[in-house]
Amino acid sequence: MSKVLVLAGPREVAYEEVPDAPLAPDEVRIRTLFSGISAGTELAQYRGTSPFLHKRWDAERRLFLPGEEASVTYPLRTWGYEEVGEVVEVGAEVDDIEVGALLFGTWGHRTHHVATAEYVRPRLMPAGADPIFGIFSHIGAVGLNGVHDGRIRIGETVAVFGLGVLGQIVAQAARQSGAHVIAIDRLPARLDTAKAHGAHVTLNAADGGVAEAIKDLTGGRGADVVFEVTGSTVALNEAIRAAAYSARVVAMGFFQGEAQGLFLGEEFHHNRINVVCSQISGTDPELQYRWSKLRLWQTAIRLQVEGLLDLRSLITHRAPFEQAAGLYATLDQAPDDVLQAVLEFSGETE
Repeated sequence: MSKVLVLAGPREVAYEEVPDAPLAPDEVRIRTLFSGISAGTELAQYRGTSPFLHKRWDAERRLFLPGEEASVTYPLRTWGYEEVGEVVEVGAEVDDIEVGALLFGTWGHRTHHVATAEYVRPRLMPAGADPIFGIFSHIGAVGLNGVHDGRIRIGETVAVFGLGVLGQIVAQAARQSGAHVIAIDRLPARLDTAKAHGAHVTLNAADGGVAEAIKDLTGGRGADVVFEVTGSTVALNEAIRAAAYSARVVAMGFFQGEAQGLFLGEEFHHNRINVVCSQISGTDPELQYRWSKLRLWQTAIRLQVEGLLDLRSLITHRAPFEQAAGLYATLDQAPDDVLQAVLEFSGETE
């Protein structure tokens, strides 16, 4: 019997038991070891603010349509996308995957999962890798995709607004890309974390004047590439103000509701700022032939193994799977205290 974490309604966490079905010949049974919690997409679902819960997403025309039945309704049984597991059983025709093999993937917050061998093979963890690296396959890929969208050139000045887990990944990846990194947040602990992981300069947004400070640090020019990773339109406006003439601003935050505090008739208009959205559902069209989501996931793991990204240290909160409700409440009520939250699973079959 497997146990699945269910979001019964806004801020209502529950569990359901699901019988274990026999494996097909080409399938593999996985026992979950760790499952990361997203402070963006998942928290929006938990709070009930995700647009998918209120509007219909027309996938063909790529439009949200108000006034129609929502695309997603409670209860949600398929939430969670940062999993690590261990193979505990293989089908009769699977002869190249061993019981005990570790893999990363996306199957939601549940004790067990069944996947095809074809799905498992490219997601096997490198030999000797710390299993916890696997929870960063997806969020790490989001960060790498954003850096690709920024098109950073070596030696450029990059500003990162927002130093949650995604912003920390972007700052580290930008540094590894040869950029001079300016990291911005209003929380001293997050600024300290960014500094410890290679940010050259940190600025506390609570002090104000961030755009002016970045202009001063760059001889009046501004940042060559700016990443907005907070989901705040006020921060996005300041990111636009901090950008150099004709520079690129990469909007990575999950904005909720209507935009306020965004003045598009000012620096955006007069400085020819290019604002692009970066989101893991698609890579830069110029890179799609070479960079798939799978390659981004694999690269996020490899860069950790090689020591180029230190993401494990971003984990601030862990809780047993059975105490998930408390961990979500912490994320909801005290988000400033949390970077990466992780659910841990026991070895027992529920």
